[in-house]
Amino acid sequence: MKLREKSRELAILGMFSAIIFILAFTPLGFIPLPFVRATTIHIPVIVGALILGPKCGAVLGFMFGLTSLINNTFNPTVTSFVFSPFYQLPGEESGSWLSLIVVFVPRILVGVVPWFVFAGLKKLISEKIEPVSWMLAGIAGSMTNTLLVMHFIFVFFGEAWNSVRAEPAEVIYAAIISIIAANGIPEAIVAGIIVSAVCVPLKIIQKRQIKA
Repeated sequence: MKLREKSRELAILGMFSAIIFILAFTPLGFIPLPFVRATTIHIPVIVGALILGPKCGAVLGFMFGLTSLINNTFNPTVTSFVFSPFYQLPGEESGSWLSLIVVFVPRILVGVVPWFVFAGLKKLISEKIEPVSWMLAGIAGSMTNTLLVMHFIFVFFGEAWNSVRAEPAEVIYAAIISIIAANGIPEAIVAGIIVSAVCVPLKIIQKRQIKA
């Protein structure tokens, strides 16, 4: 039974990994905006984490980060230096290894935080309204990505990032907050709705397969 469950888990993990890479290398995964790329790739990471658990979620988050690294290295924007050490900083001859923290740490946590949020909410919220827990976990996962990425950019690359925006240094953090509000919050709401809509039937199917 354990071998069967492990095989099923690996198959589902492979499926979610494939979805991440398909999204990453099509226009559906990273949506270019003036100074950032909006993303939909966090959604399969969150769903995978909620279905398979935080360990598999961390693996999927790593895949998310890897696709971001590849995209920003081979298909760069003016701010790709914050996501790839192979893309040089403005005015410098090389990139920074700190970009690896920006590109991987938030994305790995996207695959961990939602599971613990859902596990905590499950103890507080009735099973009859469990979709609410899925939705809030999806929102938490999306905001984990947005908040950590944007704040890491501010801490590690604030001046360099602002230099390509050609704005005064004192408005760096205000720009960060505006991006979180304008892009991160709608992203999180959409993620919450989709995660809830997808997780409910997937969880039913998973339970039936385990009993079979």
